[in-house]
Amino acid sequence: KSLPEESHLANNDNGKMAASVDKVNDEITLMPQEPFHRGQNLNNGMQTMDKDAFSVNQREIEAHRVNLQHLCRICGGSFKNDPCKRSHPVHGPVDDEMQALLRKKEKRATSWPDLLNKVFKIDAREDMDTIHPTNFCHNCWSVIQRKFSNVPSEVYFPRKGTMEWHPHSTSCDVCGTSSHGIKRKKQDPSPQGGKRLRIIAERARKITYARSQKQVNSKSIMKKITNCKKSHLSTKLLTVDYPVDFVKSISCQICEHILADPVETTCRHLFCRLCILKCLKIIGSYCPSCRYPCFPTDLVNPVRSFLSILNTLAVRCPVKDCHEEVTLGKYSHHLSSHKEKKE
Repeated sequence: KSLPEESHLANNDNGKMAASVDKVNDEITLMPQEPFHRGQNLNNGMQTMDKDAFSVNQREIEAHRVNLQHLCRICGGSFKNDPCKRSHPVHGPVDDEMQALLRKKEKRATSWPDLLNKVFKIDAREDMDTIHPTNFCHNCWSVIQRKFSNVPSEVYFPRKGTMEWHPHSTSCDVCGTSSHGIKRKKQDPSPQGGKRLRIIAERARKITYARSQKQVNSKSIMKKITNCKKSHLSTKLLTVDYPVDFVKSISCQICEHILADPVETTCRHLFCRLCILKCLKIIGSYCPSCRYPCFPTDLVNPVRSFLSILNTLAVRCPVKDCHEEVTLGKYSHHLSSHKEKKE
């Protein structure tokens, strides 16, 4: 062949080769596009699923938090069971009634976490509102009041121990039982005693009741004899809530008021001078407490140290519209100032 023909054929072969190479490249570039789009769609689907799961989880946690607002932080009881719907904030300040009670006990507490830690051994300072309730019920408030007061009262605490709170989960007790409070385990009934023990206990109860009734009757008779309500101060006027035994030691054994001009018998019992003299005159010459022989000439003044303690006790003035606190040693002077004002 001639040279022009050979060059023409070579150009044709080169063109065919280039076209085939371009086709292969196009196929290579086109093939991975479809799986890439599929992977991108899968990633988008996973992201939407994660967003939906996150939103559902957030809704459940928010519902859990709302349910916690209806439960007591201490006992787990529901506020809906209380007809008055009374509750107290865990992290709030102590109310005025409890402050007055603590003042009588010579104790101080400004916030509820301090009192909850003292009474229930609960540290509520690091509580989280997603795990712990933010209020406690009035029944637990009554338990705290009973702890710091000497008034006998039957306060029902529904649990042996305080509640343990956990984060929200699939088997959450809070979300399932928030309307009635968290259920507690059933306790086994206590075994009853035999018939003989019950009879003995009943007889002992009757004997103690009869004795107490006799003592009450004799005390009521002696109180009627003395009739010193207006002249002597009641132990309820003491500004500090002293122990029961101490209050008994500074009160008259007849009228049960704070000792006024105290005297001591030979059997070492303390009475107001007027009370014991009236009783010895009407009832007879014996001690009203132990029936030991006693005469007006046997009465002596108590030791000076006891009288100094008695005179330093602070009492509230019983006069209307006078809220002043005075010591017993200065009470007579304070009362005379009221009489001068009236005159």
